[in-house]
Amino acid sequence: MKRTSGNRIIRRILWSLVIVIFSGLAYGAYYINSLLPIITGYPAKFLCSAVFVSNREQAEVEAMDLNFSFIKHVKSVVDVSDSSVTSSFLWGKSKAIYRKGFGATLLRGVEEAELRKVKFPVLPPAYNQDTINWPLGNILADTTTSINKGMLSEITENLMDDDVYNGHAFAFVVLHKGIPAAEAYQPEFNAKTRFLSWSMAKSFTNTLAGIMAKDGKWDINQPVNLPEWQNDDRKGITINNLMQMQSGLHWNEDYGNRSDVTVMLYCENDFARFTYDQPLDYPIGTHWYYSSGTVNVINYLMRKTIGNDTDYYRFAQTRLFNKTGMPNTVFEVDASGTQVGSSYVYATARDYARYGLLYLQDGFFNGERILPEGWVNYTTTPASDSKGEYGSLFWLNRDKKYDAVPEDMYSCNGHDGQQIFMIPSKELVVVILGYSPKPDRVMDFNKLLGDILSTIK
Repeated sequence: MKRTSGNRIIRRILWSLVIVIFSGLAYGAYYINSLLPIITGYPAKFLCSAVFVSNREQAEVEAMDLNFSFIKHVKSVVDVSDSSVTSSFLWGKSKAIYRKGFGATLLRGVEEAELRKVKFPVLPPAYNQDTINWPLGNILADTTTSINKGMLSEITENLMDDDVYNGHAFAFVVLHKGIPAAEAYQPEFNAKTRFLSWSMAKSFTNTLAGIMAKDGKWDINQPVNLPEWQNDDRKGITINNLMQMQSGLHWNEDYGNRSDVTVMLYCENDFARFTYDQPLDYPIGTHWYYSSGTVNVINYLMRKTIGNDTDYYRFAQTRLFNKTGMPNTVFEVDASGTQVGSSYVYATARDYARYGLLYLQDGFFNGERILPEGWVNYTTTPASDSKGEYGSLFWLNRDKKYDAVPEDMYSCNGHDGQQIFMIPSKELVVVILGYSPKPDRVMDFNKLLGDILSTIK
């Protein structure tokens, strides 16, 4: 009897171990399955844009930008015949397609054939950039400012060739008093290369919102008229709350795992809907936290207000890009057709410099007022709970994070070190684009900017 009782206990222990092991395996498989759309979606989308929008080589992109974590183990196939990229890992697979004007779109919740039927309403500018002067064109006058070109040249070499400032810059442009003072590229890039903005796109959304306000289509301080918000406290959210990232909507901006931002970008087909369906975590206008999702709600509201997709797609092109010497800029869309204002603008380094110049000139460009009077001042006014760190979709230096730089500096910041710095008191715009992953290779922007400032007499 004792032996039988002992055998039963052993069997129970063994069964318990089997159950624990299988439960662990099942949960592991479930969790990995939930990550696969992100693990495969990220390289499919990134590589599709890099190859077909930026004209980069697959091998170079995979070696530099996609050589991390699970992503480096993903197998991607570039199909030039239909301008697509398919990425696979384990049992997961994702496909992104390129369409002229729209850039690359990850296929989520939409049939590829239906998406390909939608054509971008191209409306080219009435000028040729290569035949007209800077800043609208690319002919650079032989003009100098008080900046020390010799010192700036040494800084450029330190940045681009010697990695003195850490990170790995792909492109570098400095404007002083509106005049290009430095411009440099790694060998695989040039002045025609379109670079990914990542979150610098948020600032572009600020610009388009300003134009909507200038046209009288928006009062940014009035509650947003979203039907989905009318039966709860969300009905009090304004465009200003969204732009200052104080909407109160639930959001987790963690790129390291499955979070709201990674689910939005790589699992959802309608980024705005995914965001505006979130509940409130905080009272409106009281708590600042970074949210890519709220910016896509703004872009959706723009589309909704304009009311016609042809006019909507032409809006950024005709009212911003063509007027500021950026006609070849690509503003990518999600699978629902809304422009991804949180993350996906592709433009040249000179274009990003022109964009900084627009703000440095208080919303004027080439003699025309693009932004309403007072908009730049609004943009650089700190959000109430940001401790001086953030304005309206632009980062600020009121908290003196960059202690080598004047407090009036503000910037467009993007993932992996994409930056446009504007320093009004020094009439300076600095653009750095490239790959600066955290934490061991993050670029020392404070030292770089301090060194650049030392060249101004």
